[in-house]
Amino acid sequence: VYKRQHIGIAVNSLKTSIPLYERLLGSNCYKTEQVSGEQVDTAFFLQNGAKIELLESIDPNGVIAKFIQKKGEGLHHIAFEVPDIYAEMERLKKEGFTLLNETPKSGADNKLVCFVHPKDANGVLIELCQSRR
Repeated sequence: VYKRQHIGIAVNSLKTSIPLYERLLGSNCYKTEQVSGEQVDTAFFLQNGAKIELLESIDPNGVIAKFIQKKGEGLHHIAFEVPDIYAEMERLKKEGFTLLNETPKSGADNKLVCFVHPKDANGVLIELCQSRR
């Protein structure tokens, strides 16, 4: 059973988006972090137990920049916490899902992450994440 971990939102600028989401949610951004492997700067909010992650590309040719060029700012992915990312990746491969990486990568918030191709999930990019021990 998956536990919702966070919702990722692609934005052009954290500088303008952080204050917007602080006003919208009525709560402060509690953490910012750069994830160089994903070429993004991130900002996190916590709203009634649900995390929201804003993602700004630090590379004009990065995944988030390309996403925004194609679709505009908005919902990028939904992430689920799993107890054993390696076992879950194997299970999903056996079920016929396409994984966007063969091994877990370092993600924001001290997580190991793996993505499921959106074509296999009705157009939604799914992120699996496991807290590093």
